[in-house]
Amino acid sequence: MTIAPEIIGYLAATLTTASFVPQAILTIKTKDTESLSLGMYSTFTLGVLCWLIYGIYLDDKAIIFANAITLLLAASILFFKIYNVVYKKKA
Repeated sequence: MTIAPEIIGYLAATLTTASFVPQAILTIKTKDTESLSLGMYSTFTLGVLCWLIYGIYLDDKAIIFANAITLLLAASILFFKIYNVVYKKKA
């Protein structure tokens, strides 16, 4: 029995995208980003954007699907992190 590469791609896309849902929900709910790295989330969000562009270029639905959703989740976390860095500086 062989598993189609597309099924593996969609499974990978679903698992990696789903891994961001708890962090995004927690961040949106609490708005607490103190323990999150601005550099990591900035770099990660840019990387996900590049993967999305790559998926669009290849017309690969699994890559597009996963990275479009992950971009929304990562960008929302990054937004709150930047907001907290800019507007909630500790004295």
